[in-house]
Amino acid sequence: MPGRFQLPRQKSLIAPKIRNPFIHDLRLSPWDKIQIAVMSVTIAPLRFLVLLFFLLLSWVIASIATAGMDKSQPMSGWRKSCKRLLVFTGRAMFFFLGFQHIKIRGKPAPSSEAPLMCCAPHSTYFDIITCFIGEGLASGVSRKENAAIPLIGVLVQSTQPVLVDREDPNSRRNTIEEIKKRAQSEGAWPQVIIFPEGTCTNRSCLINFKPGAFFPGMPVQPVAIKYPNKLDTFTWTWQGPGGLKILWYTLCQFHNRLEVEFLPVYYPSEEEKSNARLYGANVRAKIAAVLNIPTTDHTFDDCMLMVAAGKSDMPMNAALVEFQKLREKLGLKLEDMRELLKTYANIAEKQDGVIGIDDFAKHLNLPVTESLKELFSLYDRDGSGRIDFREYIIGLSVVSQPANSEETLQMAFKMFDTEGNGKISEESLTTILRNAFNMERMDITDLFKSVDTNGDGFITYDEFEVFSKVHPEYAGLFKTYQDLKREEELALVEEELEDLEEDSSNLEVLGTTGNGKKDD
Repeated sequence: MPGRFQLPRQKSLIAPKIRNPFIHDLRLSPWDKIQIAVMSVTIAPLRFLVLLFFLLLSWVIASIATAGMDKSQPMSGWRKSCKRLLVFTGRAMFFFLGFQHIKIRGKPAPSSEAPLMCCAPHSTYFDIITCFIGEGLASGVSRKENAAIPLIGVLVQSTQPVLVDREDPNSRRNTIEEIKKRAQSEGAWPQVIIFPEGTCTNRSCLINFKPGAFFPGMPVQPVAIKYPNKLDTFTWTWQGPGGLKILWYTLCQFHNRLEVEFLPVYYPSEEEKSNARLYGANVRAKIAAVLNIPTTDHTFDDCMLMVAAGKSDMPMNAALVEFQKLREKLGLKLEDMRELLKTYANIAEKQDGVIGIDDFAKHLNLPVTESLKELFSLYDRDGSGRIDFREYIIGLSVVSQPANSEETLQMAFKMFDTEGNGKISEESLTTILRNAFNMERMDITDLFKSVDTNGDGFITYDEFEVFSKVHPEYAGLFKTYQDLKREEELALVEEELEDLEEDSSNLEVLGTTGNGKKDD
């Protein structure tokens, strides 16, 4: 229920009404289970053996193509012919995975026109098919360490990727320069394929695009990927079937449908060239419009928070907050949210991952009073009667942290400093808290000891301030209590004024009556 003191709700901070993009709930019908069981002892093993054969064949071709290769120059001559063979083996692997026919819409642009190919949504490792259906074998952006992985490393190198060295402080600048160099080669270098979401989702929306690939300010070709199948055995997210299970379930399908749509090349404006985030957001909007799905501000960092929630024995879904939006609006970093999540996990119910009014009261060692209900309602932005992690973060930033001002703390300290000597005794604290919040004596003693850090039997203003900074909820509570007291005082004043007006009216009536008798 909403309280008396309401804060304006910014639309930009309202949670989107979509399902968690990082969870895939694969539900198999009895027929699906029968099919997988039969295929597992018949067709699927044969497909897997053929798949393994083409993978090894690709490794041999890649090893030949990269032997003695100058990595600073694009492949040419016979090496380029090897890349055409790799495109064939790559398509063959997908054929035996069950992708016998891939529907392609639009026209792939040459690398001379669009040096970058921007693919979304990224939901599975099967998305790598886009490397084999453009003008040739496309390059990727990969970590430098991946090129050293046995077997896989040679395949990575054969695509001539843009390698990123995360230990190099100039990594971003070097990556931008490399992409620009390739873009100016008039098609000598292959296209660079990017999945700007940076992690896999369930394709229910497009999450925030990372700006890295858009910093060069070069034209990109947006590419929309669809898997229009009745049974989704492809999606590989943070919560759902694992990678091996997805591979096997896909091998057990008779036919897997895949659609890839190449959109017109997107040429950035001057504003977009100077603002990579804007550029990425506009490209994302183009792809989302084609797929008819919403966009959100979730990022890879939301996944990190979900994992942290799982380690705290809470539902992973509890930590989904749209990290990018809260970082921009509230200035919070991932480390800040991780620390807040630890506090939140100690307050919330483990089963549901939300905070009820009783949990909130228990955290503050307070009974459920009118002041506490008012503070709770300020946190509870959707009026559901529960506070989720997103509301908790916003509440601390919008309600409690602003209330933690010097003025509020001084007013609260003076309220407890009944003797006016610049110190709060346990007796003074007990008197105020029992009258204001109906707290038990034992709870007040525990609270007093936690504030009185030097144990001298008194709380100084410095100790009071330090405690309030560490426990900002109390500052919001003090502010709410002061507002309620002020409201009560105003109500009393208004009542007294009404009484005075009524007395004045009665006097006037009496005066009029007395005058009338005298005239008679």
